Amino acid sequence: MRIVDIRDAVVPISSPLRNAYIDFSKMTASVVAVVTDVERDGKPVIGYGFNSNGRYAASGLLRERFLPRLKEAAPDSLLNDSGDNLDPRRIWATMMSNEKPGGHGERSVAVGVVDMAVWDAVAKIAEVPLYRHLADTEGDGTVDDSVFVYAAGGYYYPGKDHSALQEEMRRYRGMGYEVVKMKIGGAPLDEDIARIEAVLEIVGEGKYLAVDANGRFDLETAIAYGEAMEPYKLFWYEEAGDPLDYALQAELAKHYSGPMATGENLFSHQDARNLLRHGGMRPDRDWLQFDCALSYGLVEYLRTLALLGDYGFSTRNVVPHGGHQLSLNIAAGLKLGGNESYPEVFAPFGGFADDTRVENGRIPLPDAPGIGFEKKSALIKCLREATAT
Repeated sequence: MRIVDIRDAVVPISSPLRNAYIDFSKMTASVVAVVTDVERDGKPVIGYGFNSNGRYAASGLLRERFLPRLKEAAPDSLLNDSGDNLDPRRIWATMMSNEKPGGHGERSVAVGVVDMAVWDAVAKIAEVPLYRHLADTEGDGTVDDSVFVYAAGGYYYPGKDHSALQEEMRRYRGMGYEVVKMKIGGAPLDEDIARIEAVLEIVGEGKYLAVDANGRFDLETAIAYGEAMEPYKLFWYEEAGDPLDYALQAELAKHYSGPMATGENLFSHQDARNLLRHGGMRPDRDWLQFDCALSYGLVEYLRTLALLGDYGFSTRNVVPHGGHQLSLNIAAGLKLGGNESYPEVFAPFGGFADDTRVENGRIPLPDAPGIGFEKKSALIKCLREATAT
């Protein structure tokens, strides 16, 4: 077998939403298709990948460096030892050849897009869901039959008042989600507290509400928000300061006793390790949000998961950012703590299979080969059209 083509495209995912740091008016995503000569049901097996929201399309890096390296490689060098499937680690090593250490920025996004497509193809060739493949080859052989998911939303939006925010959260609860998440930091503290209280009127208790500052705060502001929110006993307080300011995170932990979450903007196992070493994260209550699709893909993500135990954490502390089906498969196959979900934003990339429903804050896994994109009609249509020849 061999890879016969690799295609990439840029897809707009723009919207008038904003968080505390950026708006999404010009947001894009990269889409990749890895085409193989293996056939299933008379059609070639194609693996698809895309990057999570919040990082723009990485088309320049893909076209100038990473895709040419794969296309120039000897076809057999990208296969496993038996030659009957792709080898994600060998493909990853080929993409990263002649790359210096460090610089874990946008290149991690480019590699992650391709890596997602490779794992999708690998599981399709093996004719199993990716979560089953991961459990058998990287895990303990068992899978979680459902995964905890929370509904991410609560963005700032032109003209969106408290009643509109409440109605949004009411819809999420009606969909079966128990925990919802909203943005903070894009308004003054007193206004954000009023918004939090408005949402609490809908969800009932703080344990059903997470808040996300998107790295906006300096230490003084982060502590002020923490002190104001402490009485609500929230599900978590997310990314208070810059993702690389481990000292801020560690100091905040001395002032805020509730659960905190961070890590979505750390794109390598080295950065993840530095967070665990220096960020004051507490294994008994805090959450790690590393996003496979932004951080060099699953090959690198496995390295990140492998080091957690050295610092007292387990995979159950991990609830990835991104709200995509790859993380859902990883969560089920490798026993993570859950997964983010975007029920109403970043379509068609957010959300899960069309025929699955959230019940009591958990979602079952689709029985489909690969990542399961084919079970989400709007998404697979977008992926196929974007990468069609």
